[in-house]
Amino acid sequence: MDGTPGTPDPSGTSGPPAPSGTPAAPFRVGLIGFGLAGSVFHAPLIAASEGLVLDTVVTGDPGRRERALAEHPDAGCVASADDLWKRAGDLDLVVIASPNRTHVPLARAALEAGLAVVVDKPLAATAAEARELAATAEARGLLLSAFQNRRWDNDFRTLRQLLDEGALGEVFRFESRFERWRPRLKGGWRESGDPAEIGGLLYDLGSHLVDQALTLFGPASSVYAELDVRRPGAQADDDAFIALTHAGGVRSHLWMSATTAQLGPRFRVLGSRAGYVKYGLDPQEDALREGRRPDTEGARWGTEPESAWGRLGAGESPRTGGGTPVPTLPGDYPAYYAAVAAALRDGGPPPVTAAEAAAALRVLEAARVSAADGRPVRIEAAA
Repeated sequence: MDGTPGTPDPSGTSGPPAPSGTPAAPFRVGLIGFGLAGSVFHAPLIAASEGLVLDTVVTGDPGRRERALAEHPDAGCVASADDLWKRAGDLDLVVIASPNRTHVPLARAALEAGLAVVVDKPLAATAAEARELAATAEARGLLLSAFQNRRWDNDFRTLRQLLDEGALGEVFRFESRFERWRPRLKGGWRESGDPAEIGGLLYDLGSHLVDQALTLFGPASSVYAELDVRRPGAQADDDAFIALTHAGGVRSHLWMSATTAQLGPRFRVLGSRAGYVKYGLDPQEDALREGRRPDTEGARWGTEPESAWGRLGAGESPRTGGGTPVPTLPGDYPAYYAAVAAALRDGGPPPVTAAEAAAALRVLEAARVSAADGRPVRIEAAA
């Protein structure tokens, strides 16, 4: 297992600011976990970010250690989080990309070591845990952020631009899908039925979909959900639907599934003036899995062909060529870590706050209750 909670050395502090007129030294990053999240997303994006340097990777797996040293030869490797805490004074930021059950104890330990923290989604299992971590970070004057990279998906960036321009008019309904066809189980903790593992698609893909909906349309006042376990031998939810009523009146319908034999549109957004429909997924994940890197691709990074553009129109079917093609903005995952570096340097807020992560977790918790009870669940406005 990558990274286990340990007792930190409380002496860890960020390095001193560079003297005036000299280039600032990059912030030194320790990465806990080198599985899918650590190796495919975090390590390459950290390495590509000006102002950050990947200093240490934590993994107890010999094969992952070998891969980490091969792909990031300037970084060191240690076997456990305990080893990392012993040299907390040499680091500025810890990124936690280990299994979900370890997020809270590792984040707490890093904060107690005096280190800024980025946690892969979900930040915690509950909103209460997220708020507890946020309070610890605030009391110590440290950055705490959840990695919600899909705010920088190409389609999401394009939709935000359309909304900012008023191209859809008043939005009535937001439909968002993250669907896959994976009829066979892959195994591992993400598919475990043990609640302590925080597995299942609700907390995996649902963390992204809910975060995007709240980012676009504000807090939810009501949640209705359906959670199913469809595949033979499966223990965790692999087919889910969430309906949100936002306080501002927009309704969001969110689908996440591993059992979708025919994929629907990624987005269908309906407004008083027009609708926007977009198929396909942002290309950045596939590019990262293939070993491509944003720092070597330059302006080509995150772009897609015109054939994949979404369409904007009213009273037409995009599948038959109706509506106007909308050029898709490039996806920009590197912007997340660029914003983290800027927040560390300037003392501003992180690109995704712990409070935002807690708001999404309130929705996910309500979704579990709704699915179990078969009824909508009200969410009271946060104090």
